[in-house]
Parts: sequence; C-alpha cells; structure tokens
Amino acid sequence: MAVQKSKKYASVQESLCVACGCCIKVCPKGAISVPKGIHAVVDMAACIGCGLCAKACPASVITVKTVEMEVGINER
Repeated sequence: MAVQKSKKYASVQESLCVACGCCIKVCPKGAISVPKGIHAVVDMAACIGCGLCAKACPASVITVKTVEMEVGINER
C-alpha cells in the first residue's frame, strides 16, 4: 500500500548563484556544496528543508520547495 508523503528541500537557481558559500555555512545537515566553485548544489536526500540557506543567500536564489512522493507503508 502506498501513502502520499511530502518532503521539503532547498532548490538553487544555478544560473544566478554566485557560489559565495554562505548557504554551506548555515546548513545544519551539510546538504549543500559548491563543486568547482561554479554554483551551489543541494543533496536532496540530506536536505531537511529548513530554509536557513535561503535566508542566508545574499543573491536570493535559493527557495524551499515541497514535493509529494508516494512511499510504501513500511517506509513511513
């Protein structure tokens, strides 16, 4: 049996990210990295959707989104 579950996660507008690293410093789960100094990348599996990175972003290019997922009853 499947159940609907929502998950919040941070999303970065990569083309506008200035790779300053402010989001990395405030992320409590270490879910954000800036590989090769190009733009921030969020590890959705590690992200808890707290929004601290969005508040810290000086370019305002991080938002918190919600995705609906179907999970098996044993995965809740």
